[in-house]
Amino acid sequence: MRDLNDHHNQDDVTPSDGASAGNHSSGKNYLLLGAAFALLAGSNGYLLWRVSDLSANVSKWQASTTSEISEISNTLSAGATTNHRNLESLRQDLDEARRQAATAAGKARIQAERHAEQLASKLAQEQEEQQRQVTTELTGVKETASTANAAASTANARIADVSSEVTATKSEVSGAVADLKRVTGDLGVMSGLIATNSKELSVLRGLGERNYFEFDLAKSDKPQRVGDISVQVRKADPKRNKYTVDIVADDKRVEKKDRNTNEPVQFYRAGARQPYELVVNEVRKDRLVGYLATPKTQMARK
Repeated sequence: MRDLNDHHNQDDVTPSDGASAGNHSSGKNYLLLGAAFALLAGSNGYLLWRVSDLSANVSKWQASTTSEISEISNTLSAGATTNHRNLESLRQDLDEARRQAATAAGKARIQAERHAEQLASKLAQEQEEQQRQVTTELTGVKETASTANAAASTANARIADVSSEVTATKSEVSGAVADLKRVTGDLGVMSGLIATNSKELSVLRGLGERNYFEFDLAKSDKPQRVGDISVQVRKADPKRNKYTVDIVADDKRVEKKDRNTNEPVQFYRAGARQPYELVVNEVRKDRLVGYLATPKTQMARK
């Protein structure tokens, strides 16, 4: 408005020679001023309408927001209540679980203690049983050891006796061997040691130099087996202590006539390096008692 007045004052001071032009300009200005007032009034009306509409919208928005906030508040309140209840329920469940866990732990502890007591009792019983067994075994071992010691003492005494007997036997054998003789056989070959009885023959067997086969042959029409040969008694003369026999070896028959007792009757067999020796110790009626000595090894004669 001040600007329009200022402009109006300026028109008033316009020179007179320009009055027409000034009037025309003043009318134009009034139109512009009216238009400006109309525009201002319309703008103010629009602004007032917009302000009123915005105020109404704000009121609606505030009411809606208030309603929503109220709903949210109610929802939050209900949720808080529910959460509180849930939390309380969870706390109760937790307390119950703790009580149950404590109860279970107590029961488990009691069961574990009982089980441990049972195991300890069983272990003690087993140890006691093992101790009894060990004691029994030790007693048995001691008794066995005592018996063994007694047996060892007896054995030692027996060994001493046997040693004495062996020594005596060795002496007897040495004496018996000394009593044995070597004589020349009927083939002119020096014989081995000659036994004149069963005792001396046992000594010869103990020496192990030759194989010995005892015989008790009756007079017969057929040869009888002695060792690996056959012997047939032809004649037995007890009064003269003489005898006659046939010896069958290697499918050959050899007569040994009028031989004396304890005389080595010698003959060779195929594969034998030493001679066989037939010794008659006793000449009985129609019977001969003696032994056959053969070499330990059979080797071809050269």
